[in-house]
Amino acid sequence: MLPQEIIRKKRDGFTLTEADIAEFIQGVTAGSVTEAQISAFTMAVFFRGMEFPERVALTRAMTHSGTVLDWGDFGPVLDKHSTGGVGDKVSLMLAPMVAACGGYVPMISGRGLGHTGGTLDKMGAIPGYNATPGLDTLRDVVKQVGCAIIGQTKDLAPADQRIYAVRDVTATVESIPLICASILSKKIAAGLQGLVMDVKLGTGAFMENLKDATDLAETIVKIAKGAGLPTAAILTDMNEVLGLTAGNAIEVIESVDYLTGKHREHRLHEITKALVGQMLVLGGLAKTAEEGAAKAQDSLDSGKAAAKFEEMVAALGGPSDFLKNPERYLAKAPVTVAFKADRSGVIAAEKARAIGLIVVDLGGGRRKTTDIVDMGVGLSGFLPIGTKVQAGDTLALIHANSEAEAAKAAAGLAEAITIADTAELRPLVHARVL
Repeated sequence: MLPQEIIRKKRDGFTLTEADIAEFIQGVTAGSVTEAQISAFTMAVFFRGMEFPERVALTRAMTHSGTVLDWGDFGPVLDKHSTGGVGDKVSLMLAPMVAACGGYVPMISGRGLGHTGGTLDKMGAIPGYNATPGLDTLRDVVKQVGCAIIGQTKDLAPADQRIYAVRDVTATVESIPLICASILSKKIAAGLQGLVMDVKLGTGAFMENLKDATDLAETIVKIAKGAGLPTAAILTDMNEVLGLTAGNAIEVIESVDYLTGKHREHRLHEITKALVGQMLVLGGLAKTAEEGAAKAQDSLDSGKAAAKFEEMVAALGGPSDFLKNPERYLAKAPVTVAFKADRSGVIAAEKARAIGLIVVDLGGGRRKTTDIVDMGVGLSGFLPIGTKVQAGDTLALIHANSEAEAAKAAAGLAEAITIADTAELRPLVHARVL
């Protein structure tokens, strides 16, 4: 069937067969399906949705569009995936923490998507770091170090690479069938033995309310189970920037500070421990999530997690002394401007999505697939919701390429951050799907 006929079928609300989906994805992989046709297909799915059998078929087709790794008896091979948020640098700490606890983490990460930052972009801020090694190198690093944070190689779920890039710039990100297939095709292709999903909800998430986030979490767990991948999901809050920073290089610095114990922002720390704890349970390395969280803390206190991160960076071509002086190697924006409170009160709300778009506008994300990300720009020094402030206090630092761009970002922050007399605090973990 011609690609346009498959698109037409979904556009008009009909259910695609497994053969329809396999044929379309085969064309995506081979290059016979154009970027325009991918865009039309993803928009049709966005509006028409997919039945459960279609979702499974799409995941399966994308998984088998390339190599599927088999680790044999090696393991436990574990991973975590976030649905995306603003300031979400959890993966940078989590992978070495799990490795320090005895797990093995071949983390296939993505670049920024829409208003959210991407783990792949963050790791790409480290000079020399090879984020797209061959499969042999991936296997070697994971076995020797215990973790490797990389992007999709041309061998792993290559169909997803093309579709993912198109979704980023065509407003088709917030689709449960496309999100599930994108995430799980990469993870299943990586040969995992356990997966924990960090499903974000709130103003900075693709799923803003608990119902939609729960639907997504349950769908992912159900599809993964059908594919033979033990999976759990934790629904975490994304109604404000996670941690202190939003950008690429500056998030790497915060991650290093976290691993070395220089500073650990409370919300970021609790969510990271919860995710590591659940991963260790899936891998049989802890009996309960609480025991796993305690082991996660031990990996930090002992310095083992920081050592694993440094080993990983060096093994993939980065500086061997990166942990000692990250600022020496990371890009830095030429202009830094303080954004100050215009009144006294309490930080009551953040429009996290708007803050993510400010970072994109500064150059820290992509408007089109060919854009080159500026690693040095972004925002830092955020204060959590509930913090008391006085007029004139610094609420964030803007890292920009010019005073004009910083001023534009400041105007955006004025709209995104609300100071009031009181604030409602939300839970960090909203629910678990096991």
